[in-house]
Amino acid sequence: MKTQNINIEKEIATEIQNTFHTAEVNIKRNKRIEVKLRNDLIPPFLSYAKNYLTFNHLAHFSCVDWIEQNEFELVYIIYSYEKGVIVLAKTRIDREKAEFVTTRHLWYQAETYERELHEMFGINFKGNDRLNEFILEDWEGIPPYRRDFDTVKYATDNFYTRPGREDAKDVRENVTKINKEEIPEFAKEYSVRSLK
Repeated sequence: MKTQNINIEKEIATEIQNTFHTAEVNIKRNKRIEVKLRNDLIPPFLSYAKNYLTFNHLAHFSCVDWIEQNEFELVYIIYSYEKGVIVLAKTRIDREKAEFVTTRHLWYQAETYERELHEMFGINFKGNDRLNEFILEDWEGIPPYRRDFDTVKYATDNFYTRPGREDAKDVRENVTKINKEEIPEFAKEYSVRSLK
């Protein structure tokens, strides 16, 4: 097996560690570095990475629901065209008081990601004045990307039993018929029809 050259990753990781002493910096593989930081260090880290380390592209911004720890993990995925390296900058916030600061002053497209995370997870981004209705229309109740949101119950309550859907078929039934394949046993319990 060929050994990968990760010299540039080592240089970047050392630079980050020397500047942000409390950061957990790990080279995950060739062209991939993970940086875990305290909440208060994320904005200065992102600014530093953009302005001094040439990570000027916000490729993605997402969230992981760690319901067991009562936390959300925010993940900023930034890229340096010059270095050809991706950094995943991660931090955790309280799930019950889901709040963080906006980073749209660094990347304007961060506003779109923040609006999505606000609507889908219920995270408030201080400084972003556009956290109004975005994708969902007239949504009430628990945000749908939280792990305690019951997707099957929501679909059953809101869609499957609507008037005019009496003869509706489960999608799996149609796929099974077309492909001439049986639904695996483990999947049958997730059928909306089986919940009636």
